[in-house]
This record gives sequence, C-alpha cells and structure tokens, in this order.
Amino acid sequence: MRADDSATRTERRVRATRRKILSAARIVFSEKGFNQARIDDITERADVGKGTFYNYYETKDQLVQELVETMIRELIKNLKANGRERSDLSSLIDSIIETHIHFFSNRWEDFALFFQGRTDLTLQHGVDGIEKPYADYLACMERMILRVMRTKLPANVLSRIACAIAGFVSGYYAFAVIASNDEDVDVVFNSLKGAIVAGLVRFVNEAALLNQKETDKNEAR
Repeated sequence: MRADDSATRTERRVRATRRKILSAARIVFSEKGFNQARIDDITERADVGKGTFYNYYETKDQLVQELVETMIRELIKNLKANGRERSDLSSLIDSIIETHIHFFSNRWEDFALFFQGRTDLTLQHGVDGIEKPYADYLACMERMILRVMRTKLPANVLSRIACAIAGFVSGYYAFAVIASNDEDVDVVFNSLKGAIVAGLVRFVNEAALLNQKETDKNEAR
C-alpha cells in the first residue's frame, strides 16, 4: 500500500503544498539566484499565500538548505552505486564524472543549486546550513578514491582531487550550458572528460609515489 493511501486528506494536502513550494523555489533560484530571489517570487510561482510559506519554512535559507540537502543526498547515492564495482583509479574517476553528467542532464534547476551552493561556500558567504551537505559530498568522493588506491594518500591530496572533480563539473558544465545548444552540452562535456581523468590519475599517482618515498625515507632514519 502506498503512503498516500493511508494518509488523511489534510496530510496529502500538506505534502502537496510543500512539493509546490519546493518545485517553485527550484525554478526561482535557478533564474534569480539565492540572494536575489524573494519569498514573494516563490509564493507567486507556487500560487500560495505568503502566510502559507511560513507555515512550512521560517526563512528562505531554510528552504535553500532543504533543497541542497535533498539534491546532494541523491547525488551521493548515485555516486556510490555507480562506483561500487570500479576497482582502478581511472575507471573510478571516469565513473564519478559520468555520474555527474547523467545526474545533471536535463536537470538545470538542480545544477543551478549545486553551482550556486559551491560558489557561496568558495566566497565564504551566503546561505547558512549548506556547508555539511557539500562536506559530505566531497568526503564521499575522497573515500571512493582511497578505496581503490594501493598506496596511502595524504588527506590534503584526497581533498584536492575531490575539489578538482567538483570544480571541473560545476565550472565547465556552467560554461557549456551558456555556450552551447542544449543538445550539445553533454557531447562537449564528454569530449574533455578523458583529458581531465588522465590528468587527475597522473596527479594522484605522482602524489602517492612521492608520499611513499617520503614514508620510506622516514622509516630508514
């Protein structure tokens, strides 16, 4: 039996209204950005009263936080599922990037959330409460990379690789969406994927080798 089958009419109406607000907010934020979007814009798009908005959310930031958390949680789930069977670094990084491509394909509003959230964090201002979802997202990629490595990697190297992947996805995908026809975005993105995968693999392997040499030197003393 579906959850809606046992819900009361009021419960179904409450859930439907929340979905309308969330859906409207995703569109408004993608068009105007977190800072410029107003609650009035969201309620007008959702066709609900401003008072209704405050029955669900205390602030605009709280709404942004829920949208970002939901989007990041789904992205992490996909990353784990698609990377589970990958056993070498090149294949894994390829899978991670490919997962981003498929995840954001035809989901411009979610990509706008992802891009704006990362930008806010980089500039160290903006919406409160979105730091943890992004930290979880980066940590997920770091653990995935560490799993396939035969030699230990320093934490700062893992962090740089995860940030490089996120930066490549958000930066290039944003440019491609603006510069290309919609149907060409993923084709153009894929054309550079091989180059970024090869570069990241080379960086990781060199860092791992350097770390191993340093470890051997310290143990020999």
